Amino acid sequence: MNERYDIAIIGTGVAGLSAALNAKIRNKKFIIFGGEEVSNKLVKAHKINNYLGLYGKSGTELKNEFMSHLQSMDIQITKEKINNVYPMGDYYALMANDKMYEATSIILATGVNFGKPFKGEDELLGKGVGYCATCDAPLYKNKVVTIIAYNKHEEDEANFISTIASKVYYIPMYKEEVEVDSSIEIVNDLPIEILGDKVVEKLILKNREIITDGIFILRESISPEQLVPGLRIEDRHVEVDRLMKTNLKGCFAAGDIVGTPYQYIKAAGEGNIAALSAVAYIDELRRKKN
Repeated sequence: MNERYDIAIIGTGVAGLSAALNAKIRNKKFIIFGGEEVSNKLVKAHKINNYLGLYGKSGTELKNEFMSHLQSMDIQITKEKINNVYPMGDYYALMANDKMYEATSIILATGVNFGKPFKGEDELLGKGVGYCATCDAPLYKNKVVTIIAYNKHEEDEANFISTIASKVYYIPMYKEEVEVDSSIEIVNDLPIEILGDKVVEKLILKNREIITDGIFILRESISPEQLVPGLRIEDRHVEVDRLMKTNLKGCFAAGDIVGTPYQYIKAAGEGNIAALSAVAYIDELRRKKN
């Protein structure tokens, strides 16, 4: 039986870290997921002048402040990428590669870097299009697989699936040097459209076509409607009320994922509210059981 957390937080930007801080203060059993210890998006800001009390800080300085705060509170980040979240009635199941986690409530704080879907992506999702190569690798034994990767650390997934598939095409959407197994064909081209009748058949790129049985799109984060089935979306953002509640019971969201303005101070406040709302939800459930 899996260990069940009170709260699972997805995302290590300002909103997710703020939520984790308040879950810790309220003494809840929580887990926070992120591919990085603290989101690297923080360091992109040259100077921040609208974060109360931290005038003139650079993104790097602010990130260091956050990390120091987490360490002082003994908050640990689980470096896992959550690929799917499934409502299971009185809890949520969170899938991370070959692992599953359980939580009574969830807070989505993944930001807005999931990008616009490719043409044909939504229609063929689950029909040859996937977001986790290691999860679905057994389905592609001796088949042709194409991987579209947005981060260098996804090279490990490509190397793994190359031991199972008959052929792997790797399309890097990042600038760093690609270091994958010699059996993998690196394709430096721009994906345009995914085609197939009932299942994936080919990928159209700007300068060529690839006949393939499966396509894994490994973005920094997955769009919220694909991450959590049934989540209500408005203008490509998660719809929430003033308490950061979504339309799904026990599911809350905060930060850029819920809309503009995309500012750190807003994200911090929303993360705080989302955590307090999740705590109130957990406490109410316990009162009803007692």
